[in-house]
Amino acid sequence: MDLEKIRQGFGFLADDQKWRHFHSPKNLSMALMVEVGELLEHFQWLDEAQSRDLKNNPEQKALVADEMADVLMYLVALADRLEVNLEHAVEHKMEKLLKRLRSADE
Repeated sequence: MDLEKIRQGFGFLADDQKWRHFHSPKNLSMALMVEVGELLEHFQWLDEAQSRDLKNNPEQKALVADEMADVLMYLVALADRLEVNLEHAVEHKMEKLLKRLRSADE
């Protein structure tokens, strides 16, 4: 997945719709949480088996995929505004988690 392509595409939409001035880190964080909530709504009343089976329901899967895309776009936009390299941030976080797990095993 090309995060730069997502950043540019979302930036184009923001510029085209004249939303860019609303895209402060605070507002992007709040929008991200709204989108995560909308994603959660698709799972709210499902049991574990139903949530796993959602992948076999093309209509529901498409709705969930749309919400997941919204979450990713807002996260990439937030990272752009804060000048955070998400790839490096994930790599760093994974290293920290691996160290913690290794320490717990000792």
